[in-house]
Amino acid sequence: MESKTVVEPMELPPELQKPLVPVPETEQKKKLKVLVAIDDSELSFYALQWALDNLFKNLGNDQSSMDMNQQDSGTLTVAHVMSPFHHYAFPAAEPGVYAANTVVESARKGQSKLAAGILDRAVKLCKEKNVKAESLLLEGDPKDMICQIVQEIHVDLLVLGSRGLGMIKRAFMGSVSDYCVHHAKCPVLIVRPPKESTHHQKSGE
Repeated sequence: MESKTVVEPMELPPELQKPLVPVPETEQKKKLKVLVAIDDSELSFYALQWALDNLFKNLGNDQSSMDMNQQDSGTLTVAHVMSPFHHYAFPAAEPGVYAANTVVESARKGQSKLAAGILDRAVKLCKEKNVKAESLLLEGDPKDMICQIVQEIHVDLLVLGSRGLGMIKRAFMGSVSDYCVHHAKCPVLIVRPPKESTHHQKSGE
């Protein structure tokens, strides 16, 4: 007759007999916090378009489903950095004579208006894709400010266009994207435009 071995269940210690508390699904899945840095170039808006199409797609058409689905996908912030305004002397003026306060103020207002228009365009693009986005307007060196805001708001992914400053500014100031790749405290995604867009950009510069 074949013998059988019966294994008695082991009794767990009292501290392990407590019922397990299920972790909510929303806590199990970490929400991705995405920052897209934009300027007035079409290349930076192409990067924003790419992020909307690939990171926040299929959010639905109605408001309620859009809100619920985006909560699962993560959050999106678009940021624009205004370069500091410097007082320049008029060519015909005496050395050390700078622009009058009224001229400086007028130039600042024009710069702020341009920056607001860039952010408005970005937010409108997000709305067309049914994506809610926060907008940030910063002032300073773009390279430094982008890396700073990444750390301050705890960004998980930074998205940049490949040549956000344009060819001329890049030659003098260096590449914002290259700097952020080495200094930003989060992964950086560089979105390169199609070859056709690159060709048109070179032709226009």
